[in-house]
Amino acid sequence: MRLAMVAGEASGDLLAGLLMGGLRERWPGLGSFGIGGPHMIAQGFDAWWPSSKLAVRGYVEVLRHYREISAIRQQLAERLLSERPDAFVGVDAPDFNLGLEAKLKAAGLKTIHFVCPSIWAWRGKRVIKIARSADHVLCLFPFEPELLRRHGVHATYVGHPLADAIPLEPPRAEARQALGFSENDTVIALLPGSRRSEIEYIAPVLLQAAALLSARRAGLRFVLPIVPGLRAMLDTLTKDAGDVDLTLLDGRSHEALAACDLTLIASGTATLEAALFKCPMVIAYRMHPISWQLMKRMAYQPWVGLPNILCRDFVVPELIQDACTPQALADAALKLLADATARERLAERFADLHQLLRRDTARCATDAIAQTLQA
Repeated sequence: MRLAMVAGEASGDLLAGLLMGGLRERWPGLGSFGIGGPHMIAQGFDAWWPSSKLAVRGYVEVLRHYREISAIRQQLAERLLSERPDAFVGVDAPDFNLGLEAKLKAAGLKTIHFVCPSIWAWRGKRVIKIARSADHVLCLFPFEPELLRRHGVHATYVGHPLADAIPLEPPRAEARQALGFSENDTVIALLPGSRRSEIEYIAPVLLQAAALLSARRAGLRFVLPIVPGLRAMLDTLTKDAGDVDLTLLDGRSHEALAACDLTLIASGTATLEAALFKCPMVIAYRMHPISWQLMKRMAYQPWVGLPNILCRDFVVPELIQDACTPQALADAALKLLADATARERLAERFADLHQLLRRDTARCATDAIAQTLQA
């Protein structure tokens, strides 16, 4: 079995790495290649380009890198059409993958898209492109297959691989010990995102919020996991963090979420990871003002963070764009830290969500891929 795959950023690399365990179990001689990151490479993936090349969000930010990304997609398409793998699996990154999938599908290659684009949240007309591009879509959330089927798209709910990988009971004590925190420490994790644009726009606000929190509540300890390749950017920013007890980690975001009492976190897949770790959170997001104006006009619902979208309620605070200020983040964090009852209710909601998404994703997804190949 020879599978081509593309994962476009740290979260896609993580999802693909978890999926690849199931793929290798079904097809022990699996050969896989394309665009990926360290989690995929650890599973034997041959990365022709690193996933970080595609880690760009926002219209303005994409325009800056358009020529390079477009050239990579063209070169990849030519190479895949020459090598003719058994199938192509596009992992998230719909703006890159759907166009590539359409070209491969038209040439007779089987195409699978893993992670349904958020057509229920914004850009709903993209379902037309999905139908043209993907032979099958593997959906993370239970309501997505029916939505796709209405438009003639074959789809399977496979659950979320993170719900399988993350234990139902977070290993708080072990994580604290591993990171050098005591049981009595109050720990706040700062997760500004995995893209350069997120570090540019979000990390400074989180660090300023940490300084305000430290001034208002003594003894707070902070931990900031760093995505590989972005250490230099964050080292520069943290020099101006002020009097904050801050520990920088190379990766290890799951340990940080298991250990912390609360996280200030960028909207994205990481918010779902935090929910699966039953972690109270304040969701933050900022981007280039022009990108924000364009994106907010296409939103269909009031929520941005995945926990709120899945619960269909503002179960955790969201501070987006102009509302995302250091003072507002600090105020929301202190309010959560002071309310034990609210944190207990959150843990219960997140436990229900965890059970809903726990489906043995690797097995379900490989079954669906196998059936697509036989169709």
